[in-house]
Amino acid sequence: MQAEDDTQARHADKMRKKQAAQAKIMVTKTQEKGLLIVHTGKGKGKTSAALGMVVRAIGHGMKIGVVQFVKGAMTTGEKTVFDAFPDQVEFKQMGEGFTWDTQDRARDVAAARTAWDEVRRMVADPSYHMVLADELNIVLRYDYLPLDEVLAVLTARDAMKHVIVTGRNAPDALIDAADLVTDMTMIKHPFRSGVKAQAGIEF
Repeated sequence: MQAEDDTQARHADKMRKKQAAQAKIMVTKTQEKGLLIVHTGKGKGKTSAALGMVVRAIGHGMKIGVVQFVKGAMTTGEKTVFDAFPDQVEFKQMGEGFTWDTQDRARDVAAARTAWDEVRRMVADPSYHMVLADELNIVLRYDYLPLDEVLAVLTARDAMKHVIVTGRNAPDALIDAADLVTDMTMIKHPFRSGVKAQAGIEF
């Protein structure tokens, strides 16, 4: 019993010190601003994490714009969910599938431009609190849009507007401009073991 009491006392003392240190740090964090957020890397979860932020924003009564640059050729669970919040979420699937499916660069460039025009409109519209440009990094990688133009729009946004950009191979200049960058690392993926994309997991 004494040993348990000693363990509890040590634990409580350790947690009090951590609490005090954390409080000291938190006092210095006073700024609020719109964030440029980048989810990149080879691991799964870039879009899923971004859509989780969209869900959180809905819960706070925010208006969100979602533009998908690649997805669009298939029905997804997330679109069905977000369509239930038409006053808060404008969800546009504007892709035509992956570039290896279309095999037509001019068509891919035109589709990217149309989707980007929607992102620009949402970023410029003060009624949107958050804009998700899903898989924008993919079209930047293939030079379907000028990186300088994209950066100019994203960095000139309203001071309180959040913008999330997803997709593999985020350009260095976008990473440098971002406030928050997460690199998803793949450790294991069922696709490599012959498991196909499944409802509720990939779409």
